[in-house]
Amino acid sequence: MNANPTDLLRQHGIQVTAQRLAVLRAVSGRPHVSAEDVTQVAGNEIGAISRQAVYDALGVLVEKGLIRRIQPVGSPARYEDRVDDNHHHLICRVCGRLVDVDCAVGAAPCLTASDDNGYEIDEADVAYWGICPQCQAEGHAATRFDPSTVDRRSQGRASAKKKSTPPIKT
Repeated sequence: MNANPTDLLRQHGIQVTAQRLAVLRAVSGRPHVSAEDVTQVAGNEIGAISRQAVYDALGVLVEKGLIRRIQPVGSPARYEDRVDDNHHHLICRVCGRLVDVDCAVGAAPCLTASDDNGYEIDEADVAYWGICPQCQAEGHAATRFDPSTVDRRSQGRASAKKKSTPPIKT
């Protein structure tokens, strides 16, 4: 998010509130953040915010196209502000880390369906699953990701090349 958050909300016809600003900044500062973590980050910024206010703000921001909601299989929904392109995601089966990866081939939709069944395809949503470099180094084997076993505070191991979810500061 490069624009001033207040101006961005106004440009999209969204009423400016402290809650919406805090939620937008939380998503912009932490790519692939969960609603639970948005609640914590926004609450730290403005003092208190209800879970319902966070979900309401996220819903409005997604509807207006300011943020994107993604939900990998077996994971809670995540939110990001990278909405101006058609990119994909790499997801670690062990720790759940999620990072952006640019289009597989060329411009959107990046992939060609073998049979489009008459659809005009404008986007492909791809999730690549595997084991991140840190989990490989720790000797973890490939298993199905179980989000209930993840300590979200350790998910934020940063990658120098790709955006990743930073840890939540408590």
